[in-house]
Amino acid sequence: MNNITSILILIFLAITFLQSGYDKLFYWKDNVDWLKGHFSKTPLKNQVPLALLNILILELISGILCVVGCIELFVNNGRIFGKYGAIFSCITLLMLLFGQRLAKDYDGARTIVIYFIPAIFAVYLFN
Repeated sequence: MNNITSILILIFLAITFLQSGYDKLFYWKDNVDWLKGHFSKTPLKNQVPLALLNILILELISGILCVVGCIELFVNNGRIFGKYGAIFSCITLLMLLFGQRLAKDYDGARTIVIYFIPAIFAVYLFN
């Protein structure tokens, strides 16, 4: 039963981060333009493309690790990739949370917490 729960959470995290990474990758300019306005009154105002690139890389790493972790868990009951996928997911979400708080977007920050709950639970399951 624990494997089913772990697999479902990894699929959830993989969908979340791979879709978000896809969006950033293929709609880069739209994302940069929107985020420049979003962070215009923060210390990140001149670092938006670099910050977005960092988040994109972390999202792709998180999503790929979760997919590989799901396969590993299903095939041979391995837990290494899933564990790192869950950890990277938490790190990515904490960075996103920091950005939302910095921008004083408290509703956006609250939304990130919704994603953080299953991610931290996945870390718990894989430890």
